[in-house]
Amino acid sequence: MFKKLTGNLTFWVLLGGVFGYFSAIGFGQADWALSDSPPFFYELVILLKTVFLALLKMLIAPVIFFSLIGGLLNIGDASRLKSLGGATIAYYLLTTAIAVTIGLTVVLFYHPWVGEVEQISITTLSSAPNYIAPASFIDNSSGSLMVVLRGVLAMAFTNPFAALAELNILAIATNAFLFGLALVIAVPSSSPLVTAVHHINAMLHKVLSWVIVITPFGVYAILFDVTLQSGGALINSLFGFVAVVVGATLLHGLVVLPLIAKFGAGVGPVELFRKAGKPLMVAFATSSSSATLPISMATAEAEFGVSQTVSGFVLPLGATMNMDGTALFEGIAAVFLAYLFGIELSTVAMVTVFLMAMVSSIGAPGMPSGSMAGMQMVLLGAGIPLEAIGILLVVERPLDTIRTAVNVEGDMVGALVVQRFFSRA
Repeated sequence: MFKKLTGNLTFWVLLGGVFGYFSAIGFGQADWALSDSPPFFYELVILLKTVFLALLKMLIAPVIFFSLIGGLLNIGDASRLKSLGGATIAYYLLTTAIAVTIGLTVVLFYHPWVGEVEQISITTLSSAPNYIAPASFIDNSSGSLMVVLRGVLAMAFTNPFAALAELNILAIATNAFLFGLALVIAVPSSSPLVTAVHHINAMLHKVLSWVIVITPFGVYAILFDVTLQSGGALINSLFGFVAVVVGATLLHGLVVLPLIAKFGAGVGPVELFRKAGKPLMVAFATSSSSATLPISMATAEAEFGVSQTVSGFVLPLGATMNMDGTALFEGIAAVFLAYLFGIELSTVAMVTVFLMAMVSSIGAPGMPSGSMAGMQMVLLGAGIPLEAIGILLVVERPLDTIRTAVNVEGDMVGALVVQRFFSRA
């Protein structure tokens, strides 16, 4: 049992975070942390943190760009896009938007971490190599809706090479959507270009898996440094954050999605959870919507009478681009981390968080902790230091089980809704 536990990356990530937290607590108020000549071991901790975050930053632009294109390519050819794709994508965008709205609404009215932790001054981080300044249009100034819209569009429609070089997250996502949609419509699925995109995605995910191996060390370094600067009250804030995420996720999974199933497909809540219980339990246990896909397809066809045409299109696509629980988590996490780092989110920044949480859920790897790649997109879009990722990793894995189950539930409901409208066509 112990051997199996210690071979689990989740165990080591949690251990790294706990060890980093309590190590920093042992030093109390360490004024030398911000001095010009800190101890050698603290410099080693900062070096480890910097290397870990630099590796993540190295992968941000290519992972976002090619994952989003790959997600659109999973739609298939243009004829399927026209017949089934329109209804499927409309449903996925609607439920994802509802999920993000729930998350942002809940967190704006209920934020138990306020006052629990001393905010970390952004000035102490702005000169560090892991910090990326927010986009120029995200500030605290007030302006009309049209001014905000012009600023957002100016950032979005940027030369793709410049966007990748400057790590302009909004522009990277916009270009990926445009190129991905063009590939789906204009290029046959047998094209070497399409194959190349899939191969590049596989390569990037392999490199990302290598980086994930050193995550426990990166989490230790980040939690050690952040705890020193936050006065040691970080854990209480994380408990409040977890409570808000779990509550909002259950609201979406136990209320919103069953209501959509009831009124959109004629399937009541009791029938939905009774018949979909097996894939939901597998999703909860594996934290992987991709691993649950075969069971989801078999359940949709055998238990709900969904045709193979619909299940074979809607569910694989949903495992790639329909991540309600993930988008909800990322929206709440952005607001929580903005408070922690003393960043006041303006109206434009909140709109950016909303859009980035939606966009980042498309093409996110359907594997445990796959949302962390998209979380980088949300953080950078809102001007939040990338090192905040390390704080989330301490509690992210347990939360991943709940939101993956909600993701799979959303896919199942989507198949039911599309089946009902497709059968009428």
